[in-house]
Amino acid sequence: MSIDAHTEESARPKKVRRPWHRTKVAVGIVVAVTIAIAIVGALTPWPSAMVIRAVFTQGGDETAAEMEKHVPETKLSVQKDVAYGDEGADTTMDVFRPASATGALPTVVWIHGGAWISGSKENVDPYMRILAAEGYTTIAVNYTIGPEGVYPRAVHQLDAALAYIDEHAEELGVDPDQIILAGDSAGGQLASQMATLITSPDYADIMGITPSLKADQLVATVLNCGVYDLSALAQLDGIAGWGLKSAMWAYSGTKTWAEDSTGATMSTIDWVTEDFPTTYISGGNGDGLTWLQSIPMAKRLDELGVDVTTQFWPAPHEPQLPHEYQFHLDLPDARTALQKTIDFLDANTTR
Repeated sequence: MSIDAHTEESARPKKVRRPWHRTKVAVGIVVAVTIAIAIVGALTPWPSAMVIRAVFTQGGDETAAEMEKHVPETKLSVQKDVAYGDEGADTTMDVFRPASATGALPTVVWIHGGAWISGSKENVDPYMRILAAEGYTTIAVNYTIGPEGVYPRAVHQLDAALAYIDEHAEELGVDPDQIILAGDSAGGQLASQMATLITSPDYADIMGITPSLKADQLVATVLNCGVYDLSALAQLDGIAGWGLKSAMWAYSGTKTWAEDSTGATMSTIDWVTEDFPTTYISGGNGDGLTWLQSIPMAKRLDELGVDVTTQFWPAPHEPQLPHEYQFHLDLPDARTALQKTIDFLDANTTR
């Protein structure tokens, strides 16, 4: 009897766990993680900012490598990681000038881009070497990016950098009466902001900053692919809109940046005056920010009577030139923009 019972029990089919059970569990986990990320992303800009930073960092490294091939063999004097403040690497600068130079030179102070939440002075290192080889002192400046630093921290840091450059002009090889403020992308916005601070007392009062340079020390600005109207930026949709809005949340520390003093004071198109320095401004025809930001800024400066040199391309121009096309020096159009930049610097400085 017991043997028959055992045989009967053994003959019963066993339950088999089907693969779809595991798939169902895996899908559930993915959904849960996605929901968790969405919840966290609604509460803090950090997750989005880190994703954007990772993408920008890779792109910045690749672009710097592309530029490196175009750096001339001119021997340069280089000072790396010069501290202009006491906040570690965030408040450092790199200084380049021809090794053969014996005196002060007109100086380009370049503020790097990266959507205010990525990038570093190393991203523009090759470009600084290229301009230095043309007979300039060039300085690439670091500042605290978001979300680690909240606006207007970077503005105060950059003002401190300009103070340091002015105070240490002789040892840096800087002509303090021939300063050119320059920048790309978010750095273009910051360069325009610093230039507005220096040339508009009303704007300096609104910002609560006494600028470290006098207006007559600033001879020009170079603005590539910048942002100058935050209200227009807030209207962007799609992946570009999501990225820029996430970056602004991280940089400003608030989701309401478009409606509060952050957006208002960062929108230099509303604050520039006829005293803004002569300006070179450029953007690629394949970059939406050119049509939304750079061209309107150029028109505004022109309306004010500011001397403006532009390098824009017709809408149907091929190839379509992307954001930050100026650094892609393998492109003939980027080399054209570089030469036009050098010509602009030469026309507005004396050596």
